[in-house]
Formats: sequence, structure tokens, C-alpha cells
Amino acid sequence: MRPYTSMLRYLTAGESHGRALTTILEGMPAGVAVTEEDINQELARRQKGYGRGARMAIEADKVQVSSGIRWGETLGSPIAMQVFNKDWAKWEKLLSVDPKDRDESKRVVKPRPGHADLVGLLKYDRQDAQDILERASARETAARVAVGAVCRKLLEPFGIQIFSFVREIGTVKAKNIPKDPAEIISRTEASEVRCPDPEAEKMMIELIDKARAAGDSLGGVFSVVITGCPVGLGSHVHWDRKLEARLCWAMMSIQAMKGVEIGMGFEASRRFGSEVHDEIFYSKEKGFYRGTNNAGGFEGGMTTGEPIIISVAKKPISTLMKPLRSVNIETKEPFKAEVIRSDVVAVPAAGVAAEAIAAFEIALAMREKFAGDSLREMKDNYDRYVAYVKAR
Repeated sequence: MRPYTSMLRYLTAGESHGRALTTILEGMPAGVAVTEEDINQELARRQKGYGRGARMAIEADKVQVSSGIRWGETLGSPIAMQVFNKDWAKWEKLLSVDPKDRDESKRVVKPRPGHADLVGLLKYDRQDAQDILERASARETAARVAVGAVCRKLLEPFGIQIFSFVREIGTVKAKNIPKDPAEIISRTEASEVRCPDPEAEKMMIELIDKARAAGDSLGGVFSVVITGCPVGLGSHVHWDRKLEARLCWAMMSIQAMKGVEIGMGFEASRRFGSEVHDEIFYSKEKGFYRGTNNAGGFEGGMTTGEPIIISVAKKPISTLMKPLRSVNIETKEPFKAEVIRSDVVAVPAAGVAAEAIAAFEIALAMREKFAGDSLREMKDNYDRYVAYVKAR
């Protein structure tokens, strides 16, 4: 449960190679237009990206909605969704509920450095790392992408748009990033590594090929941009109502994330205040606005109306084809860690997952601010508030 009482919440269940990933999304107002195909489009985006492993060739993620949506509209009741795993057929006995299917010879006893394997084994008193790695896998984000796809459809009528792009993979950094959001989106979606800089894309692909040949893996940095948010989502009055903090928390909940920056981020600490803070202006057409957006769309934990810019660092994948040293949990003897099918790099896919998770957080903030049991009621509340802000 979130520290702050939530008007919108979700729960996921399921293992990486289990029968299905399941999620329930509660608190979505009635009247939001959404179909299974809307959700499937986002699931397909998550599966793309140069450097993905063989699993993506097996799965073709499709959602099955079993409640909460009728004839293309939300009903206001909980939305239950499942994404079935095609690979389940090969894993049915290994992950079976039935104790008769237990096979001690298949236990994973050599934990991977950088993964949840060893800590999970110790914490939950398990003898097989399979019990840990299945749930710890980033495959779980498929369920969260389904949740985010529904949340996107709630945000669309309010003109809120969310997109992401890759800034860095390994040592390669994008330098030629367009300023126009439409151009960023078109270049990113056409790129194999979801990078809007064509020159950087080429170097990223070369580096991925080099890592694959060496049996190694890569991490990187991606940015999520959210445009169209009204002034005043979130609050300054208490720690768990600061939307800036909640978005950072949400980004760090994604598997393998190691750092988050908002706007200028750490660079702001290295500059004078006169170089950092966004000056305020006013015009009859715009109302209050900033000349720059170094703050990344936030002041005091509340949205300023400027684009929200979040940059997230992802560590390299912990499964290596040339594994690192580890210890057998039974014999305590040194071994090479387990080799389990994996990607070389998943930074592009992580950006798509982060979009979905950001969509949920923004949808939650919109629900808290504008409430309403139906989209129509929520939109009426929003329109009155926006008119009031503009008239100030």
C-alpha cells in the first residue's frame, strides 16, 4: 500500500515463465475509451529494441481483459488484465503448483552477481534461486505496461502526452537531440535503440555487438518527457504528496534502475543559482510561464506546467554469457554464476516501461486533484480549474 491514500492503485502477480502475468487496476473513472488493441500496441513497443534476447522472439504479448471494460469504455469498476506467456508450455512442470512435479535436479544454486538471487534466497529461506529470479525478472513490467496503457487513455482527453528516448548506452552519448517533441518521437520510434540521434544510434549498435561477442551486457540512460500537465499536480504540504518524489520512487521501482534525475538534475549542484532557477514571466495568452525549464517541470514537489523531464540510469543486465564468479549455495564452493537466457541490453525497453509507470503516477495525481466517478465529471472539474489558473 502506498504511504498516501490512493484514488488509483494496481497490483501485479505472476512469474517470468509462469502461466501469465496478472494485474488489477482499481480507481479508473467510468467513460475512458480503451480497447485491448490500445494495450497491445504498448506491449509491442516494450518488446522491441536492438540487443534484446531470444525470449522476445518467442513471446508476442497480448492482453486479455476480463473485467472493468465493456464495449470499449471503462465502467468505473476494477480492471483485470492478463498477459499469457507462450513459453509456459516448456516450464509447466518446473513451475508447477503440484508437489508431485518437484525435481530437485533442476534447482538453481549458483546465484548471479547483480541479481536478486542470493539476497532473495537468504531473505525468504529458499533452496532454489528459481523461486526468486522468476518474480524478480523485468518481465513483470509487461503487466505494468498494460496498466500504463489504460492510464494513457485517461490522460489523452486532457492533452497529456508521455514519451521516452535513449540518451546513453554504455559509453556512447546522444548529442544531437531535437528540441521539437514530435521530431524526437518520430526519430525515436524509427530507431532500433530508441535514440533520436542517428550518429549515436550507429555507435550504440556497434557497442552492443561488441558486448554480445564478448558475452557481456550494457546499461545506459533514458529520459521520459511528460507534456501537457496543468499547474499544481502534487503538493508541497507533506512528503508523500510531492509528485516529483513519487515519480522518482516509481522510476526506481523498475528492475535494474540505479539513479534518477529531474530536469538539470545533478548538474544543478555544480552551477550558480543564477544559472539554475527558471525565471518567471507573464502574458495574457499564456498566463504565468518560465523562460527555461531547468527544474524539469517541478517546484516544491508540484508541477509548474512546463514539461516534466526525468532521466533514469539503468545498470547492465546481470546475466552474462561469460559469467562472473559466484558461490554454490549448498557446497559453498566457488563456481561461475548460472547462465540464463537474457538480453545484452534492455535500455530501450526500460524507457517504454518507464513511460507506462509515469502514466500511472500522473493519472493518480490527476485523480487526486480532479476526482470524479466518470471522465466527464473529472474533465468538468479540470476545465474549471484551468480557467481559474489562467484568469489569475
